[in-house]
Amino acid sequence: MTIRVVLADDQAVVRAGFTVILESEGDIAVVGAAADGAEAVRVAEETRPDLVLMDVRMPGLDGIAATERLAGSAVRDPLAVLVITTFDLDEYVFAALRAGACGFLLKDVEPDRLVEAVRVVASGQGLVAPQVTRRLISEFARTARPALRTGPVPRLTERERDILVLVARGLSNAEISESLFVSVSTVKTHVANLLTKLGCRDRVQAVVYAYERGIVQPGP
Repeated sequence: MTIRVVLADDQAVVRAGFTVILESEGDIAVVGAAADGAEAVRVAEETRPDLVLMDVRMPGLDGIAATERLAGSAVRDPLAVLVITTFDLDEYVFAALRAGACGFLLKDVEPDRLVEAVRVVASGQGLVAPQVTRRLISEFARTARPALRTGPVPRLTERERDILVLVARGLSNAEISESLFVSVSTVKTHVANLLTKLGCRDRVQAVVYAYERGIVQPGP
């Protein structure tokens, strides 16, 4: 099955480079491209891809607003959006995750990591890559206002709460398994239960939820 991707970036060289990388894979096809957020929304709505690879900083409608229009909570049939950022420059990534993005990558990502990320997100999983999360989530959570959401937090077991904290810190299932001395399959079960209880679509939304509710405090 071919994964259909739309690229949104204001730099033609980036769009061209990502297109070459992705289309070198037999199971990925770039079905559209856009140089700004408004064009990204239009192209994505016309082509209905499996995934939109979205830059944050673009002229006119930026990547955050475009993500909100394509993947926000008010969208009836949301699309998967994977945000691309340049670390130390884009201070709005956390806002993009709140807007409904399924994950994020650094622009200098290695080609194999880019391909892997596209496949992961297209399969319905949120991408919280540990090698990226520990730097980015900590930075953007530090600047986010705590406890932005109100209302009661669903009742979590002690183990579920422990796992939520570790997910929010950027640990992979294997690392959580090692930290808590449980099997990876057990971790996956707890994560699935967490997502259901919290009403979150994927791990990324669970991370945002944890920071916004003050369950996890920004920092190392």
